[in-house]
Amino acid sequence: MSFGFGILRRASHSQRPNSNKKQSLPSLFFSIFPRSFSQLHSQSQTQLPSFGIAFDIDGVVLRDHTPIGGSPQALRKLYDHNSGTLKIPYVFLTNGGGFRESKRAMQLSELLGVNISPSQVLQGHSPFKQLVNRYENELVVAVGKGEPAAVMFEYGFKNVLSIDEYASYFDDIDPLAQYKEWITKTVANQSRTFKEIGSRKSVHSERVQAAFIVSDSVDWSRDIQVLCDILRSGGLPGKEIGHQPPLYFAHDDLKYQATFPSERLGMGAFRIALESIFNRIHFNALDYTSFGKPNAFVFKNAETVLKQLASSLDHEVHVVNHPDDGSHFKTLYMIGDNPSVDIKGARQAGHPWFSILTRTGVFKGKENPSDFPADLVVDTVEEAVDYILRKERTS
Repeated sequence: MSFGFGILRRASHSQRPNSNKKQSLPSLFFSIFPRSFSQLHSQSQTQLPSFGIAFDIDGVVLRDHTPIGGSPQALRKLYDHNSGTLKIPYVFLTNGGGFRESKRAMQLSELLGVNISPSQVLQGHSPFKQLVNRYENELVVAVGKGEPAAVMFEYGFKNVLSIDEYASYFDDIDPLAQYKEWITKTVANQSRTFKEIGSRKSVHSERVQAAFIVSDSVDWSRDIQVLCDILRSGGLPGKEIGHQPPLYFAHDDLKYQATFPSERLGMGAFRIALESIFNRIHFNALDYTSFGKPNAFVFKNAETVLKQLASSLDHEVHVVNHPDDGSHFKTLYMIGDNPSVDIKGARQAGHPWFSILTRTGVFKGKENPSDFPADLVVDTVEEAVDYILRKERTS
């Protein structure tokens, strides 16, 4: 898709703000690449790539399950034409989620026609891995579309329930349940899945130690009701008011571009609704932690993952003029469609990030947005990749 507005380039990096705000979030995990990447190699070079690319997914390479903006062609340009092996390090840096990274990588590979490793998929909830040591054996509730509990279980959380299954243990906790016939089948399927985890203690007497919003809520009315019950009671719905358990959001996107022409409300909108209601019915304000873009630590982790990938392209290559600490990237490109998320995040992360804004998603304007101007504005992701390869003089 081309909107015919052409390419806009920012004049200077000098106005890029430096974020001195102290991060209250825990340090993000650093991914370790599987052995399969040792089989990948770069073209005949005497040094590792000096640049890498991070792609947003929704509104940049896909709309729902449909490739957009020439994304399959763009990604193929990052692989060797003859061998099909990866030559340019790249990752998908998305606030979306709800599925395990391994499953998401498989879906992306099928839709885009290239081989993508789970280690290249960095989702909004991926940082939840960092909290396993704290909640490994504690009862936690996972909220969202897809397979939120399965995601958390794969991360190492051994005592996790989806909010669908958790709510099913409490009669009448959702006063509208009788009007939601579609819920019955969902809960039944998930109950069968969790039989594999083992027999459960009585949920009614086991205190919920934390709630994780893994992906977009499917049933706002039920989820807000149950979360308020959990958070107000100290983790025991129906009991006396107690200390609020920790609440974690995978991201805080207010809106995103889906198949419908105008943007859809995202997790940030759900957080606003939950917070507004909770603060009206509880004497203490809602306490929560949000991960995901535009937090600078997300971009720092992406940089680390890209360094690992670049080093894995050919472990036998002789690296010249690059320090051993791995800080060899001259430029990292963030290609996104949302100025307040993708572009703001790259700008806050600072050097070596270079932001590229496409017109295929949330942003559709002609001019570079004034609030969070990108270093470059293009119509499509394919144009973005072509620009990068021209600039880096890579064939």
